[in-house]
Amino acid sequence: MHRYSVQLEWTGNLGPGTSSYRAYSRDHLVRAGGKAELAGSSDPAFRGDATRWNPEELLVAALSQCHLLAYLHLAATAGVIVCEYRDDAVGELELNRDGTGRMRSVELRPRVVVAAPDQLERAQRLHEPAHHNCFIAASVNFPVTCVPTATSP
Repeated sequence: MHRYSVQLEWTGNLGPGTSSYRAYSRDHLVRAGGKAELAGSSDPAFRGDATRWNPEELLVAALSQCHLLAYLHLAATAGVIVCEYRDDAVGELELNRDGTGRMRSVELRPRVVVAAPDQLERAQRLHEPAHHNCFIAASVNFPVTCVPTATSP
């Protein structure tokens, strides 16, 4: 069993606290064990600061990171030499009429560059087991799909 602790501090009290929906900022700080702080807010659509991370972006980032790390491990054990890895992940949030909502889906779009052309097929195949090995993807209740590409120099 592993435990992960974070501290969250709301920094958005503009004076009157939450006396009304427009009276406060959504700004907050996320801290964890000596790491750099994450400046958070809500999505600008929900009165947040666009220059700060919002929870939806962090969820998409966590899924992307988890896939990357699982993939790199599998590549190293399979003899696939990854030279570059980039992902343009996209998440969709669905809102209900009553203002509630949920993440509808996340699509990972990893672009991998491997050292040699004979590694391309194996590089592509590794994404499926990487997806199944991702702790975060296994923990969410919405579809996470992966549309990978692999190239070599």
